[in-house]
Amino acid sequence: MYKVFVNEKRLTLSNMPTEGEKSIHFEGTVSIEVALDLLENTSRSCLTLYHKDIDVLWEAFCSQFKLVEAAGGLVQNAEGDILFIYRLQRWDLPKGKIEKGESLSQAALREVEEETSLEPLELGESLGSTYHTYSERDSTRVLKTTHWYRMKYYGEKVPVPQLEEGITAVEWKNEDAIKNQVLSSTFRNIALILETSERECP
Repeated sequence: MYKVFVNEKRLTLSNMPTEGEKSIHFEGTVSIEVALDLLENTSRSCLTLYHKDIDVLWEAFCSQFKLVEAAGGLVQNAEGDILFIYRLQRWDLPKGKIEKGESLSQAALREVEEETSLEPLELGESLGSTYHTYSERDSTRVLKTTHWYRMKYYGEKVPVPQLEEGITAVEWKNEDAIKNQVLSSTFRNIALILETSERECP
């Protein structure tokens, strides 16, 4: 199963319909267009696109987009606080595009260090991937996959935002701040990673 966010609305790609939710059976690329149109141009907030072979469905879905891969990190300090960046009026986790020749984990570490100035970071386990779509200026549809890793920082350096990337603040947030400040002003895929991290935390 894949959860793709289209304009912050959830499109679930699955091998079966979702009970209690509008579900569309995949019967070719026209089904994908119908699903995207419903999420992009109506008030519908979620739906499911399904096919018995999820691999066939995912391959067909990806073929309709320019594919971009990125990597980033959910960084925690010794107190368990999580590091957030602030960009374009949203709290976000540090991340960026993978460069040629980099592994996913190498890209994640590099991007976090560049966007927050913190190093050295201790690389932890993978937290999985998130997916969202957007359109470029020429209307090209893009499907962005971001691969996430848990990271630890035990130093005492104050984080510094990478201003040239439009980041205006980097701050550690505790559990209360995340609930009261971050969740109402972040992206749904970031909320998903926070939930995943909380479930997997030992």
